[in-house]
Amino acid sequence: MEEDYSDELHEECGVFGVYSQENRSVAHSVYYGLYSLQHRGQESAGIAVSFADKISYYKGMGLVPEVFSGNKLDELPEGDIAIGHVRYSTTGASQLLNAQPVVFTGKCGKMALAHNGNLTNTKQLRDELIANNAVFQTTIDSEVMAVMINSLSDGDILTGVKRACQRFKGSYALVIMTCDKLIAVRDPYGIRPLCIGTVIDDYIVASESCALDAVSANFMRDVEPGEIVVIDSDGLHSYMMENVPEKSGMCIFEYVYFARHDSVLDGCSVYEARKRAGRLLARNYGVEADLVSGVPDSANVAARGYSEESGIPFVEALAKNRYVGRTFIQPDQRQRENSLSVKMNAMRANVCGKRVILIDDSIVRGTTMRKIIKMLRNAGASEVHVRICSPIVKHPCHLGIDIQTYSQLIGAYKSEEQICESLGADSLKYLSVEELIESCSDTKRGFCLGCFNGKYPYPLTGETDKMKLE
Repeated sequence: MEEDYSDELHEECGVFGVYSQENRSVAHSVYYGLYSLQHRGQESAGIAVSFADKISYYKGMGLVPEVFSGNKLDELPEGDIAIGHVRYSTTGASQLLNAQPVVFTGKCGKMALAHNGNLTNTKQLRDELIANNAVFQTTIDSEVMAVMINSLSDGDILTGVKRACQRFKGSYALVIMTCDKLIAVRDPYGIRPLCIGTVIDDYIVASESCALDAVSANFMRDVEPGEIVVIDSDGLHSYMMENVPEKSGMCIFEYVYFARHDSVLDGCSVYEARKRAGRLLARNYGVEADLVSGVPDSANVAARGYSEESGIPFVEALAKNRYVGRTFIQPDQRQRENSLSVKMNAMRANVCGKRVILIDDSIVRGTTMRKIIKMLRNAGASEVHVRICSPIVKHPCHLGIDIQTYSQLIGAYKSEEQICESLGADSLKYLSVEELIESCSDTKRGFCLGCFNGKYPYPLTGETDKMKLE
């Protein structure tokens, strides 16, 4: 039986960093950057500031403006370097102690680290470090990364990063701060996005380009897969890890769902990728209908692409409560269900007596789509045809998306026809893997497609049993 989860993918985090040529309120820049990355994690937020050979930080549970309400932001000191993090937990419990950045003192002095991604060999590394007398305060892989970097550093942070990255397996986009350096690191496959921008003489590092726009920074370039970028008083320096694979593997769901539609990742506009996906659905899986609509908000761009290609008018079929975040962000199941029930409502005046084409980015568990279809029928829709901007999700992910067992995936044990029947739709069609890749054709990277075809950049070390199809 399918478990009763919300029908959305869970992505882990967003990171942001700034290196300024002068002491100023760099925490405010990070605040606005994190605000624009809020879609990547609504569970906790934190900012760390480097000043006068010290690091001051504040972390809390909740949205960015909630965590830094009152005078919390103004209480952080002026400085010249700062990093920040927004989190959704895939590794480690939803607790304040697991909020980031991770801050501690080690061989390189004061250090802070924020991480987007998920290591697959965390337990092995943690056990090794504990055997060498390391002590951990959290249950997250980010602290394991920070301690490993420190242990291998010999007092030089760059040495520690280079050596530690040879040990890390999995996805990671890191921002690391010492008292005089800002460091950005992207894993050898480039699974998670990371980019660099400039504003006057300052450097900005962010998970997505929309965060650069939030602080009026100009996009400079993406961090390359396997690249270590060091920013200090002498400028920007680039170093490459050893044995970087020829083929990169950006998580393609960044384009389908995770990234904000106004971002550009590795040369590909997320907006254009989603619009092309909608056009491909109309071109290859068209059906007669009176209107086309998207499940708000991530599928609206694709729905407009479908409308333009097919000539069927785009009409809003669902009204979204703008004060309810993405349902998956709530880590507690009861909270998920409560937020889902107030998240959206059918537009009766628009759908009554109409044949509706409903576009969505993905179907994971089926629970949300089933409820939406029922909602539309109760509002009088005569037909509901579902079109999905990605292939059937058949396999779990261990690289930063919170779908970790086959039992969570309706596509793992049902065919397209069976899923359609289960949802109560009049018809259901998905993009193929090839069509999804075509929709993202502007990118200069390869893709990780493991959740569709079971082929991952990293082997399923230590993951096989819990992912087993029962």
